[in-house]
Amino acid sequence: MTAASERSATWRWGICGLLLLATMLNYMDRQTLSQSATDISRDLVLSNEDYGRLEQGFGFAFAAGGVVLGFVADKVSLRWLYPAVLLAWSAAGFATGSVRSFESLMVCRVVLGFFEAGQWPCALSASQRLLPSRDRALGNSVLQSGAAIGAIATPLVVQALVSEAPGSWRAPFRVIGVLGVVWIAVWLVFIRRGDLDRGEPGKSGAPEVSTTTRSEFVRRLLVLIVIVVAINLCWHFYRAWMPKMLRESYGYSRGAVNYYTSAFYIATDVGCIAAGVATTWLASRGWSVHRSRLVTFLVCALLTALSTVAAVLPAGPALLVTLLVIAAGALGLFPIYYSLSQELSSTHQGKVTGTLGCVAWVASALMQRYVGRWLDQSGSYAAVLFASGLLPLVALLVLAAFWGRSEGKTVPKSAPADRL
Repeated sequence: MTAASERSATWRWGICGLLLLATMLNYMDRQTLSQSATDISRDLVLSNEDYGRLEQGFGFAFAAGGVVLGFVADKVSLRWLYPAVLLAWSAAGFATGSVRSFESLMVCRVVLGFFEAGQWPCALSASQRLLPSRDRALGNSVLQSGAAIGAIATPLVVQALVSEAPGSWRAPFRVIGVLGVVWIAVWLVFIRRGDLDRGEPGKSGAPEVSTTTRSEFVRRLLVLIVIVVAINLCWHFYRAWMPKMLRESYGYSRGAVNYYTSAFYIATDVGCIAAGVATTWLASRGWSVHRSRLVTFLVCALLTALSTVAAVLPAGPALLVTLLVIAAGALGLFPIYYSLSQELSSTHQGKVTGTLGCVAWVASALMQRYVGRWLDQSGSYAAVLFASGLLPLVALLVLAAFWGRSEGKTVPKSAPADRL
């Protein structure tokens, strides 16, 4: 058993709250660029394709960091690795406030992306070791909801600190970068030696492994690759391009976009928490864990498919409300995906998370530059907006067809499927 399994349930859920705050900072450092993209582009004279290249550089760095830090997370104490990567990405975010050229901005985004990738191997390894299988969807909803909270807070910070004055966009990067130091201090106070070591499968707070054979492991890994690519392409289109889309294509002001972006991410938070609660509730009503996840995934995918409606709507309340509904579905998909990924291996969660994250970020990085090029050439977001929301339905079909139903089987850590 882990030391964490001997701690109270209140402590374990409290640490999940701390994981939420780390995710919040992760997204605040990341999202500040897209929230100020129009002002930064004007100041540094960047085209849409240049902005897409920045997102691409960030994505490729995130992909590389996911693999490297994922492997490190399985070897190094999470008590020290987690604050180290958070300090590194906070420093990169802070330095962004001093850039004077496209090249220096690209360097900061690459460093930021590499170390921000460590968030997910660290966070998912921690929640896997803290919580039993039945609680992981809800636990993952809690930590993932930090993304929404960070994204809600970021436009408000930008609104408060950025004005029409040239260069005022720099202040939010510096303020948000400093907040990471506070999180590190709290983490080191509440996490003691041995708290997040691996335990025995089946014990309280320790991972149960459902995958029983190497062939099943490979099949499920391939399913997760399809899922993670589909849901990330959908999500990262909105994350990176929605503020620019609303300002430049639909004519909304900076202030209106800042406040609406906060509302957008409130909707994502509602969807994220609702997905975890729904999955846990269905399981408590006698549904299998897998069936509960599948139905919740279906509902979220149907919500994102409303992008086909949003693509033909003009500026106005109908467009804004539809985007809010899409937001709830888009982030609600992630807790289900995380829970599925935690069923693959009790000893290699970092590698699994890092590898899948690498695939997802390579795909989304490639997408970003081509989205920018398409927008420069066509001047319209409609086609990309239409297609983005349909991708989770593809993921759902693959999940339903190929995941299988051998859940609930616990195997020793030495089983073939537990070796990556």
